Amino acid sequence: MAAAAAGRRLGRSRPLLLLRLPGHARSHGSTPVLLRAVAASPSSPRSHSAGRRPPGLQSTLWPLGHPGTLLVPEIERWAAKPGNRLRPVELERIVKELRKRRRHRQALEVSEWMNAKGHVKFLPKDHAVHLDLIGEIHGSSAAETYFNNLSDKDKTEKPYGALLNCYTRELLVDKALAHFQKMKELGFVFSPLPYNNIMGLYTNLGQHEKVPSVIAEMKSNSIIPDNFSYRICINSYGTRADFFGMENTLEEMECEPQIVVDWNTYAVVASNYIKGNQREKAFSALKKAEAKINTKDSDSYNHLISLYGHLGDKSEVNRLWALQMSNCNRHINKDYTTMLSVLMKIDEIGEAEELLKEWESSGNAFDFQVPNVLLTGYRQKGLLDKAETLLDDFLKRGKMPPSTSWAIVAAGYAEKGDVVKAYELTKNALCVYAPNTGWNPRSEIIEMILKYLGDEGDPEEVETFIDLLKAAVPMNSAMTDALSRARMREEKNVKDAV
Repeated sequence: MAAAAAGRRLGRSRPLLLLRLPGHARSHGSTPVLLRAVAASPSSPRSHSAGRRPPGLQSTLWPLGHPGTLLVPEIERWAAKPGNRLRPVELERIVKELRKRRRHRQALEVSEWMNAKGHVKFLPKDHAVHLDLIGEIHGSSAAETYFNNLSDKDKTEKPYGALLNCYTRELLVDKALAHFQKMKELGFVFSPLPYNNIMGLYTNLGQHEKVPSVIAEMKSNSIIPDNFSYRICINSYGTRADFFGMENTLEEMECEPQIVVDWNTYAVVASNYIKGNQREKAFSALKKAEAKINTKDSDSYNHLISLYGHLGDKSEVNRLWALQMSNCNRHINKDYTTMLSVLMKIDEIGEAEELLKEWESSGNAFDFQVPNVLLTGYRQKGLLDKAETLLDDFLKRGKMPPSTSWAIVAAGYAEKGDVVKAYELTKNALCVYAPNTGWNPRSEIIEMILKYLGDEGDPEEVETFIDLLKAAVPMNSAMTDALSRARMREEKNVKDAV
């Protein structure tokens, strides 16, 4: 059995990576060749020619795109070089940018370090940012502890608001409403932001009907709704297909002299029209949105490209992408993932493949989240051979796919009922597994594989798989049962052979 042979080749040593050697032919049942002691290492920094100005701190950090990379050692190495000086404003900017890129663990790492080392004297606004990051990574209980340990002078509306955000993010209704009430009693509710948090809570709970009453309370307390307030309310009507309410709220917003309706609001309107299959109104709203965008802002282009993708309008997708490439100074990985996702959605697979090649030559930090978009599209369309070919190609060029990439293709084979291939690719994912990198094995796939191994694998093969699996999943009855059944079969085979 090919899978059993693969298991025996794997052995029981943990530090293994699976590689397909260049020129190694792949057939449907084959398993990648295994090489021992191949360590995954981060890309080395680009060298700088003599005489060139050394890189700044931010230009040193941004190429380290993997969210698991520790940034503080890189910052300290940079600061130790002659002529480099850490500036508080730049450190704060780095934390802000990391949050914007949703690299919260790294943002918290830098924030903790700059506070502990005294590089930045924390004001209430800094405590609020830090508290919110703690909530993102460690949960609201840890955020509560941090909040309770603050001095009274630091417990202003900003840390209070950050803790409210932690509660609403975790959908803790009772805690959120009680905390909101306390903020009102302390006089800390004088802007739309806390109300927006409560409206966002109801939205995420699917209780859209409660949103209009919150914005009404805001107005009754003489707090003027901002763009986000109106946008949440507009979306609450649109989600319920109450287009009359949505249009009335938009008209009210357009008539407010202190409000400038932004592109995002029209994009929300367009999105709800798309869901309601009102295509002409959706196109009209998208044109209004485009007229409002900052032509240097990639995020707005990404959003509109996605919406035109939902409408299946290839010409508009390509037109906006060309404008984005022309008008925006920087083209980050997120821009490419958005466009790749849309191209796969509208079945422009060839164009997506060409765009991936363009991204690889763009000089951006190599992050497998970008090719993972293509792998996901292949899986959804049943093009698993293409997905494996793409993984092979990366291996031939010395780029080791992470667990997430292997797992995408493994899931595709599991969905087709091909447990042998799902097993092989999941084994690859486990061989390169690292905690806190965004992937854990899917229980239903693991159960399928363990059942298969218990029925058909030899004990050594099962032990090998379980040894790998234990790095990601605690030992459980399904693992012990698979091993027990494999041993019982082997014992029976030995007796039958005598």
